Amino acid sequence: MAVYFQKREVVVPGQLLAEGRYRASFGTYDDGDRIYSALVGLAELRGNTVKVVALEGVYIPREGDLVLGTITIVTGNNWKVDIGGPYLASLHANNALRRPYDDDISRYMDIGDVIAAEVIAFDRVTGPFLGMKGRGLRRLDSGMILEISPAKIPRVIGRRGSMINMIQDILRIQTMVGQNGRIWIRASNIEVMRLAIKAFKMIEAQAHTSRLTDRVKTMLEEEMANIHGEEMSEDMFEEPTDIEDSKESEDIAEPVELVEDEDTAEGEEPVKPEKSPKTEAVDEIKDDSPEDATEEETESEETETETKEEVSE
Repeated sequence: MAVYFQKREVVVPGQLLAEGRYRASFGTYDDGDRIYSALVGLAELRGNTVKVVALEGVYIPREGDLVLGTITIVTGNNWKVDIGGPYLASLHANNALRRPYDDDISRYMDIGDVIAAEVIAFDRVTGPFLGMKGRGLRRLDSGMILEISPAKIPRVIGRRGSMINMIQDILRIQTMVGQNGRIWIRASNIEVMRLAIKAFKMIEAQAHTSRLTDRVKTMLEEEMANIHGEEMSEDMFEEPTDIEDSKESEDIAEPVELVEDEDTAEGEEPVKPEKSPKTEAVDEIKDDSPEDATEEETESEETETETKEEVSE
């Protein structure tokens, strides 16, 4: 028994991968006790099973696959769905709706709607048949669809969902990954949406490399830190404006209301206070002017002069 490749080594069609008691799986074929690659992709050995994960290629449906498709035709009780690749899928109303349902099934899903469905059967003659009665299978009303190579979808998901779960946790987004190379993304804002697209494109371009999960995680954490930093700087830039506005509002004096005496009845003029005794005393003092005193002195002098004249006579 011998293995002729390294872990996740890029192999080409016809390349000898293993010899001995090994079992051929997806992307490989056997000839006697020898196993060869049937695709250009990454060779993997799990237990005694040899498989090749394709780097490029069209989507070939398999039963149980989750796919994202767009409705292109509504006819009778069937929808025709574009799921990519060479086959047009068929979705019967019985496999999507609960009975009873309206004869016009376009009321439920119409041309242009994007759906998440499962491949329940596949016939190369008539194409795959879809169903929408599983958990999470529904019409996708919001978000966006990103298309990448179907061969890179296993790398996007990762082992036991490690890659896609990591992206969802860091970006706080909702995703749905179809085996046909389509990814549904819903994010809180456009910056996070662009970052998610960047991460998936990075995975598609570097799917053949090792330690990809760590690199994607580092990139996302750095970009998210930059986004949070920009938001904080914008908040700090806006704060002085608010402070100036508050100061300007403080500088504006509020109008002072004239408060009338509670004892004054409405419609009556307030009673003016009389002059105080001190004011009257001052007025009396002012009336005793020096001119009056001078007149009295003059009269007394004239009287004395007349008396003196009488005595002299």
